[in-house]
Amino acid sequence: MNDASTVNEVQATPVRMLPDAQEVTSVQHWTDRLFSFRVTRPQSLRFRSGEFVMIGLLGDNGKPLLRAYSIASPSWDEELEFYSIKVPDGPLTSKLQHIQPGDQIILRPKPVGTLVLDALLPGKRLWFLATGTGIAPFASLMRDPETYEKYDQVIMMHTCREKAELEYGRQLVESLKDDPLIGEMVGDKLKYYPTTTREESERMGRITDNLASGKVFEDLGIPSMSAENDRAMVCGSMAFNIDVKAVLESFGLREGANSDPLEYVVEKAFVGDGI
Repeated sequence: MNDASTVNEVQATPVRMLPDAQEVTSVQHWTDRLFSFRVTRPQSLRFRSGEFVMIGLLGDNGKPLLRAYSIASPSWDEELEFYSIKVPDGPLTSKLQHIQPGDQIILRPKPVGTLVLDALLPGKRLWFLATGTGIAPFASLMRDPETYEKYDQVIMMHTCREKAELEYGRQLVESLKDDPLIGEMVGDKLKYYPTTTREESERMGRITDNLASGKVFEDLGIPSMSAENDRAMVCGSMAFNIDVKAVLESFGLREGANSDPLEYVVEKAFVGDGI
């Protein structure tokens, strides 16, 4: 249930009752379905850009209600940023969407995940392929200097149903060239390719279709994908991941992992519409 009394009850829980509590420092609502927030970072937390942690609130039964969330901030940031969908009847996000600065959330500081640079073989071009809030781990990696040290070109493909749902990623990408830490490194290396699937926009279509048809290569004026030069990371729904894997493998890329780096990796812990 998503009633005000339940939300207020969760928000009013004293810090001492929350294990691994962190304080919310800012919240931004992008649409009626999407929001981002920042929290304090535990001094002991070390993570690789692209990894995820378990975060949440106390449930109605007083027990922690936790879900995997990719850390959207880079590994050097003093705070932690998260990007989330809002689900009216979702056990967690029906409450989480109402957090305010000063509130507490639970954060289990044990980062894991496959969307890390170490899980890929060396290459020349890196593709970030995401739908919806799946852009979160790439928001981290796009702000990491190591990404631009390892690759000559980085391409962020992000697809949502409507233009407003692309705004978080658009503003982030536009801010990078002026970033005092990595602006010079980013330069012209980063190419942004946002598309919508429902609302009319400058660029339309699913990521799989734009890759398979070659449209993205034509639009950006770049060579087609190859196993020799290209590496990719994928984050979206289970159906999206399966479809993208088939397209990447048609170009000769193979799925890798932390223990077996190859040409592409997929995040299997993506938080979907049921949270």
